[in-house]
Amino acid sequence: MTPAHDHLSGPDDGRPPLGELLRGHRLAAGLTQAELAERAGLGVRTVRDLERGRASRPQRSTVELLADALGLTGGVRAAFLSAARRRTVERAAAGGGEVGATAVAASAPASGTPFALPPPVELVGRERDRADLVALLTTDGGPPVVSLVGLAGVGKTALALAVAHEVVDAHPGGVAGVLVGESSDAADMLATVSAVLGASRLADLAARLRGRPALLLVDAVERAPGPVAEALRQLTDVVPTLRVLVTGRHPVGVPGELVRPVAPLDVPPPDVDDAVELARYPAAALFTARLARVRREPPDQRELPALAALVRRLGGLPLAIELMAARGRILDLDELLDRYGNRVLDLAAADPGRRGWEPAGTAVRAAAPVTLREAVATSYRLLAGHERAALRRLAVFANRWSVELAEELLADEIGWAVDPVPLLDRLVQLGLVSVRGTGAFRFRLLDAVRDFALERVAGRGELTAIRRRHALVVTRLVARTAPDLAGPELSRAVRLLDEVTSDIGTALAHAATDDPHTALRLAAALPRWWRLRGRDVTGRQWLRRLLADPRTADADPMVRAWALLGVARLAVEHGAGAAELAAVRSALDVFAARGDVTGELEARSVLCALLVATGGHDEAREQARAMLVVATRHDRLRNIAVAQYHLTWHEIRLGNLAGARRRLATVDRLAAQCGERRLRLLARASLVEVARYQGRYAEAVERGRRTVGALAELGDPGHRRRALGTVGLALAQDGRLDEAAEVLTELRTGTDQGRPEEGICALIEGIVALRRGDRELAAEWFGVAAGAGAAGQDRRDVVEALVGLVASTGDPGARERLDRACRQSGIRLLPQEWELLRDHGRSSDAGEDD
Repeated sequence: MTPAHDHLSGPDDGRPPLGELLRGHRLAAGLTQAELAERAGLGVRTVRDLERGRASRPQRSTVELLADALGLTGGVRAAFLSAARRRTVERAAAGGGEVGATAVAASAPASGTPFALPPPVELVGRERDRADLVALLTTDGGPPVVSLVGLAGVGKTALALAVAHEVVDAHPGGVAGVLVGESSDAADMLATVSAVLGASRLADLAARLRGRPALLLVDAVERAPGPVAEALRQLTDVVPTLRVLVTGRHPVGVPGELVRPVAPLDVPPPDVDDAVELARYPAAALFTARLARVRREPPDQRELPALAALVRRLGGLPLAIELMAARGRILDLDELLDRYGNRVLDLAAADPGRRGWEPAGTAVRAAAPVTLREAVATSYRLLAGHERAALRRLAVFANRWSVELAEELLADEIGWAVDPVPLLDRLVQLGLVSVRGTGAFRFRLLDAVRDFALERVAGRGELTAIRRRHALVVTRLVARTAPDLAGPELSRAVRLLDEVTSDIGTALAHAATDDPHTALRLAAALPRWWRLRGRDVTGRQWLRRLLADPRTADADPMVRAWALLGVARLAVEHGAGAAELAAVRSALDVFAARGDVTGELEARSVLCALLVATGGHDEAREQARAMLVVATRHDRLRNIAVAQYHLTWHEIRLGNLAGARRRLATVDRLAAQCGERRLRLLARASLVEVARYQGRYAEAVERGRRTVGALAELGDPGHRRRALGTVGLALAQDGRLDEAAEVLTELRTGTDQGRPEEGICALIEGIVALRRGDRELAAEWFGVAAGAGAAGQDRRDVVEALVGLVASTGDPGARERLDRACRQSGIRLLPQEWELLRDHGRSSDAGEDD
């Protein structure tokens, strides 16, 4: 695109002479003098003399050849030929730089020269950016220079052109643009800017724009940052009504400059793959729009997960999205993900040789990089040595990170003992680091930048050292956070660890091989979080593997004790507690020997849960009482509440439901005092069970549903499932069979085989079948429920299942099993259980002796 002059006034109107027009058109076309001469069939000296004003009256045929070579048409060609007929008395500034000038707006008074406005390209997801920039460029007293900075292909130029279209009316002095060349100097810049804004030199431009706002768009400033900065300083000093909108990989660095990083487009989170929801995210919307250009059919439902995964992998970078979507002509989206999902750096433009300002979807770019790797590399090369080293280390983070985490990772490794904020600011300005959200964990690298940096890490042999450092940093973070997973800071601590989930997994996997002591410390601090996030099986596997590793045999005994305790804590969640009793006793011995009160209390609490599940009810009660004594001696309110919570089960075991209610009221009061929301919810879940045992089914359903919702919000899947099972049992016992069936469906959705709720589901099925009069089916389900108890579920459920089995069948063998279960567990039958047995004519003395 070249300067377009719609009309001329006369030879003395002060507009650019032929030499300046020729030079401006040549540079806008991206041609050297030699290239233009060859294209026109002229000598290079002829072109040089014309540009320097040494040939003031060229032959008409020469000018026409030049116009043809430049591709001038219409009014632009007429203006060029007209200028050739005038006698030129001024010379353009000498210089061989390559500053391309191109108009980007059409607005000028009658005495000036209007310029043709290239059509804007379609923008997706830039509404706020556009509105902010328009306000900056049309408000009195706004910054003289606004710089849009970011990674190649992020859409800086497209955004600038769109804004230029919107602010034309606010700039009666004209709107123009220049594309910076590789070897430009300040004189080139000033001469070209003056020409495209309708003046022959800077002094004339100042006179022409006096009192009239104008806008200049300068693209690709990183090609000649020094000359551009010098030229802009002079322009803003001499022409105060001129506003400048700059695009580039980095800021210009002139007084009054306002830097606005251009971020990639928002991408959908991992759990979004619905068509309507995906359309709300600009990155997915852009991909879909570009895909429509190369194939007729929109993505079908099967392809939507791949679409979401692709745009996340591409990091919302418009250039990468366009390059990937272009391949949709021959590949479906699943094939694209399989073929290019791990090779985004190799994405390349179909025509890497394009030059000049040309629309390319969402980006109007100059000399586009051949591959996405080169796009990142151009910004990487702008960094100083220590900045590159920092970026390579930051690339080890798998997801988002905070300033504090970055500071800890960088400390010592590159000799930094200073604030990392200036470094991060620099990386953000260059588009290498993006900022998402407002929380502490808001910094991240685009996947393309991370992949590029990790290539450099591997090439320099730094990978092992950086991953080792990363594992230490993550371990320290988890160790600092883990104590808050019990107490008033629970929600905050869980959210924090959720933010670094990917980094926890990466650190654990690497350290398990390279540094097992660090891996064991990390895993030993994670059981509460694993339990809250339903990862008890995976977490237990990690701990058992690390404890069995001979390289951890000499680890700190306290670390091993906490790891053993964690194994047992997680085993309780999936009914495998019996296998870990010895581990907990071993851990308790270590804590007691070291005088670690916190460890001792935690070990006794886990023992209580294990012993209840395995039938050791008497020892479980003694451990709870011992825990209560120790907690009271050391004034540990939370642990006192936990001990009371454990003792509640023994009240239920003995059928003392009123006593159980009193203990749970104590738990609720103490938990409230120490801000323990989770413990309060567990107490309320137990109150729901007590209400069901008392036959108050409607109350149990109402309170249970509220508790289930609160536990889901908290993120405790194990106790949520148990509370939901209690609601299902109450519904079945109350005759609300359809509602009970709905609970069964919810319980079974996503349930892993072998989980304790399988016994609860079978118990609900048995009660439903018995209520419907199908004793044979009920007996089958009650038998399944009783058998599931052998895996370590609550013994109270086993007794309830055996009562149902006896009531369904009258089988003496089932009766013997019920009597034996009551004797072994010390459980006494509840009034409604006796009633159930009597209703079926099979009353007995089961449990009375206990």
